[in-house]
Amino acid sequence: MNSPVLTIISFVLIFTVVVVSHEFGHFIIARINGIQVNEFSVGMGPAIFRKKGKSTEFVIRLLPFGGACIFEGETGNYSDVMGEELNKDHERSTEERREEKRQKEERRGMAFNEAPVWGRIASVVAGPLFNIILAYVLALFIVWFCGADLPVLVDVMEGYPAEAAGLKAGDIITEINHHKVHLYREVMIYSYVNVGDEMEIVYERDGEKFETILTPQYSAEAGRYYIGIVGGSEYIECDNLKVFPYSWYEVRYWFVSTIQSLKYMISGHASADDIAGPVGVANIIDDTIEETSSYGAFTVVLNMVNIAVLLSVNLGVVNMLPIPALDGGRLLFLLFEAISGRRVPEEKEGLIHFIGFALLMVLMVFVMFNDIKRFFV
Repeated sequence: MNSPVLTIISFVLIFTVVVVSHEFGHFIIARINGIQVNEFSVGMGPAIFRKKGKSTEFVIRLLPFGGACIFEGETGNYSDVMGEELNKDHERSTEERREEKRQKEERRGMAFNEAPVWGRIASVVAGPLFNIILAYVLALFIVWFCGADLPVLVDVMEGYPAEAAGLKAGDIITEINHHKVHLYREVMIYSYVNVGDEMEIVYERDGEKFETILTPQYSAEAGRYYIGIVGGSEYIECDNLKVFPYSWYEVRYWFVSTIQSLKYMISGHASADDIAGPVGVANIIDDTIEETSSYGAFTVVLNMVNIAVLLSVNLGVVNMLPIPALDGGRLLFLLFEAISGRRVPEEKEGLIHFIGFALLMVLMVFVMFNDIKRFFV
């Protein structure tokens, strides 16, 4: 049995690293472009720590997930991760408010909407981009010690589509549906989200390249489609220069996995139980620690870093979805401005973001309720 304290520490540390990376991306690129950043906060809810810098207030809030980088004059004052509107505590004294006003007058930097449009675009995109950069840095650590799983078939199951298509043990899958494959887990994700559509597979055998087409076979017992292959047991060591490309393949796998999972969910093939929020992530961390603690502390650390890679990529991808109140939603308005030369009126954009934010909060409550329900069932 693992200690709940260890789970809590791991949860807070992972979320903090992922969120700080995201917000720091917004912060540093905004400052480079001369945009004033009023607040850099980590967490949600009431503030438990404040530090006033020369031009930015740094805040830590009670709930250990979410965060925000608030620009001067930004349209739609909402969280760009999990809901900053919940963060603004209104308990500051009159004296503190006067001090804030005085500091605001002394701040250097332009308001967000006064900056050139491409500077604003760069500031918005920087958050998700820094999540991908963080994921790559963390992946270097994992791949150096663990290596990478090669897309080599160990066996082909009798009576399944892979056998009928001519695949054999020892074949190396290099491409699926015109997507390059470098890891066996990539093969698995394309197989898992397939709902009976044909799969074009390119593979190598004895140095020669072959192509085949197969249609996955449905299993009523498992409730999904199978192509009938076994693999994932052949690894390549990466404690050398190979660590750089294979770390990118690791990040790419999580990127593809997130995109494919979103498509799978949107198409109606996923259930509510397939979606996890902060409580669900905490439960995953707890289970992972319990399952790996017998292998030693270093194995636990590797698994925690792996979860951080997953969450960082996931946060980066989800935030770029074209949904109001997310970075992708803001980006749509900025691209419209860059292409047309016209801005959407601030009050209309702000209203759209507010509605998007409200819907995200409803979704967040639903996911959290579902997480808690699963926890006690």
